[in-house]
Amino acid sequence: MSTGILVAVGGADFEATLLKALNDPLFHVVRRCVDVPDLLAAAALQQAKVALVSAQLRGIDRTVVARLRDHGVEVVGWTAETSSADEAALRRLGVTLFAAADDVISVPEVVTVAGAGPLDVGEPQNGEPAETPVAKNSGSVLAVWGPTGAPGRSVTALGLGAELARLGADTLVVDADVYGGACAPLLGLLDESSGLLAAARAANSGALTPQTLAQLARRVSPRLRVLTGLPRADRWTEVKPPLLRDVFDAARALCTFTVVDCGFAVETDEEVSYDLAVPRRNGATIEALTAADLVVVVGSADPLGLSRLIRAVHELSVVLPGTSPYLVVNRVRDSLGWSTDEMLELVARATGASQLRTLPEDRPACDKAMVHGRTLTEAAPESPLTKALGRLAAEFVGVPDVVLVAAPGSGQAPQQPSRRFSRR
Repeated sequence: MSTGILVAVGGADFEATLLKALNDPLFHVVRRCVDVPDLLAAAALQQAKVALVSAQLRGIDRTVVARLRDHGVEVVGWTAETSSADEAALRRLGVTLFAAADDVISVPEVVTVAGAGPLDVGEPQNGEPAETPVAKNSGSVLAVWGPTGAPGRSVTALGLGAELARLGADTLVVDADVYGGACAPLLGLLDESSGLLAAARAANSGALTPQTLAQLARRVSPRLRVLTGLPRADRWTEVKPPLLRDVFDAARALCTFTVVDCGFAVETDEEVSYDLAVPRRNGATIEALTAADLVVVVGSADPLGLSRLIRAVHELSVVLPGTSPYLVVNRVRDSLGWSTDEMLELVARATGASQLRTLPEDRPACDKAMVHGRTLTEAAPESPLTKALGRLAAEFVGVPDVVLVAAPGSGQAPQQPSRRFSRR
């Protein structure tokens, strides 16, 4: 059976050479596409296995390449010359296989390899390492997620980020809540420029690097950066899962820890309600949870919050089977009428979770931090909530506790919290 091929080279003058090289019983051209919408529509028909594209195709980007692969169509780059600038541009968009007009003999072989099955992004071709937009590193991603009802996801994410930075770890907080980012307002960053949208645009063009990400994130302290979220919720369509994946890859190379403030919803109704691919608003949250090395699920300590937390854990197990999240019961207070042990026993029995932690209700500290546009670590370093977040962060880092470094020449620990810490 011959392999179906889509040709979309943007009207390049070397299209005739390509079509001549494809004149083989093993292949048949399904469609010569005039633009990206035509290409995606043809790919959705599931009649082709390979798409040949060129850098001259207007509108080609990482999102288009990812959508083609979602349709089961592998992408082959078509260039005028081998090892050209066009090849480098396409590699930045995630293309890993190439054929060139100055080496038409290799075209059947390359197309056959592409049509044989899906390839891993970044897989080398002919023994040559493929270029990737970012260098991957050993940094960890922590996703802070939780059910609807404002259980305190953003406060927890920022608090953990600030405490991880206080422990000496370079940390990036990413506001990826597509329903309403809160990190920028909590820190008094009230500009209209979204770091997340800028990073997504850079990723879409193949230009996102750790250095670019560092420039787009706002520095809050010497070791803490924040990538601000959406200025308006209706711009969620610009934060596509493949682009967010590139952001996390860059973040791993930039920082020791990346803390992601996620949206609450993980439903996939939009995927099953349509015959064709549609934008997935919850795709960003699912991508963050999938990419995370550790998932922290935050729920409120009141009866409604606990019931939502229990349901959320079961929802998470459907989206990510086998995940063992940290469950954090937030806003614990005596006025609820039950002990912490009783509450944790209830949650453990209902969810089967073994890693449960609590955070106390501390409205004065949260109000002080919010009014002054500062982190809890800066605004209320001695508050019960800040200390509880510090213990949780120390647990993630793997140190027994926070140890202040004495000010040089003072002979004693400084009165105010220092951001220079040693790991013991």
